[in-house]
Amino acid sequence: MTSRHWLRRLALNEDLNFLLTNRVPRIALTHFMGWFSRLRHPGVLKASLAVWRLFTDLDLSDAQPTRYTCLHDVFTRALRPGARPLDPDPQGLVSPCDGIVGAHGRIGDAGDATGDGPQIFQAKGFPYRLADLLGDDAAGQALARRLQGGTYVTLRLTSAMYHRIHAPADARLRQVTYLSGDTWNVNPIALKRVERLFCRNERAVLHLELADGTPLLLVPVAAILVASLRLHAIDVPLNLRYRGAHQLPCDQAYRRGDELGWFEHGSTVIVLAPPGWAGVPGLGTGQALRMGQALLRRACHEDVTHSS
Repeated sequence: MTSRHWLRRLALNEDLNFLLTNRVPRIALTHFMGWFSRLRHPGVLKASLAVWRLFTDLDLSDAQPTRYTCLHDVFTRALRPGARPLDPDPQGLVSPCDGIVGAHGRIGDAGDATGDGPQIFQAKGFPYRLADLLGDDAAGQALARRLQGGTYVTLRLTSAMYHRIHAPADARLRQVTYLSGDTWNVNPIALKRVERLFCRNERAVLHLELADGTPLLLVPVAAILVASLRLHAIDVPLNLRYRGAHQLPCDQAYRRGDELGWFEHGSTVIVLAPPGWAGVPGLGTGQALRMGQALLRRACHEDVTHSS
């Protein structure tokens, strides 16, 4: 067994992985990574990429040709034109990012029995209140009720993936809600052990509106080493040092596939659509999607999507 395979097997050990990525000073390490990733030194970059490739299948072949000067440049890389073709059905919603499908299904399945309001899953057996994800104020609770009966999909970005986020459809970005928080790891191991993990972590709620007025929410969630989000519609970085307004109004139009912004590392994007939408046929947990592939479609009466 090669050293690379041995290191990957070690990293996949659940107890060790959880210990190394969560029982550590997460916020301090995240601040450190933000500083380290911007060190512009050829030796540091070369050594860092070598270590990165020991644990992941980092592939830069579809990136916009560029000369990387630091790790941050690699994390936030753009793609060459045509690298992510959009699904040809103009009525469907496409994946806003590269990612691995996690929990997905109908908004409200868990809450129907408990009376706690709309709920969704972070992993099998781990439900959480949608209002907690959205801020759990009056506005968040009202929005959660409006989304009840709709569809959610959780998309997990690994560290080696393309990290930019795009519009799933022609839409206007009406508001961004920034919610500060922790930086727990969001990998499957942590999702099976830490309750309400997404509601604890730093995140932003992107309030999109389709042409017919339908609300569509994207919730980028930060994680350890990842706590920074840049959006083209907001002129400041949203990260652990941000001390500005909680609600950030904006009115920016986007075409399907237009870039909204980027993570400064990998993390998670949760897609929330109201009643009338369902996952495309074959959508399943563990499926790898690329930005632009079909994700949701207008639901027919026979469409039923169950949470994984």
